[in-house]
Amino acid sequence: MAEEIVNRVANNKKLVTFDLEDLYPEGNRVVFDIKDWLYEGLILREKEFRKQVADHDWSQYQSSYIVFNCSTDAIIPGWAYLLLTSAAMPFAKKVVVGSLETLETILYQEIIYQLDVSSYQDKFLIIKGCSNKPVPQGAYIALIQKLQPVAKSIMYGEACSSVPLFKQK
Repeated sequence: MAEEIVNRVANNKKLVTFDLEDLYPEGNRVVFDIKDWLYEGLILREKEFRKQVADHDWSQYQSSYIVFNCSTDAIIPGWAYLLLTSAAMPFAKKVVVGSLETLETILYQEIIYQLDVSSYQDKFLIIKGCSNKPVPQGAYIALIQKLQPVAKSIMYGEACSSVPLFKQK
């Protein structure tokens, strides 16, 4: 009679999988390209720009994450993004300038910074690598910085095929 196969990885109580996807902040993401508010897509005329900001219906971004950017080679003065942010703030969850990846990185960094990692003390951790939600590389960097001081070891991937990253001496 054959011996029963025991999955020692699954039964290991010290082995903990950390999935950044579980921390993903739900909410609508909006990329707001200001090029359409520029003269010929390149020149910011203050009076017209301020009118566009004042006349825009910012309430449509209620509880959304907003990314302001300009897809043309225009030189945008710093105050323009401040003005846009000021108008969007009463409605948006978060406003950033840049790209969706910038937004996701900032959101994850804020969440990871607040994370209580005491339950991971002296544990063998696997940071799950595959996800269905957009987890930026910066989130993994922030996570390992947060976990390394408390973990016994940190690996990346899946339990069946992980890459060792850190081992406490």
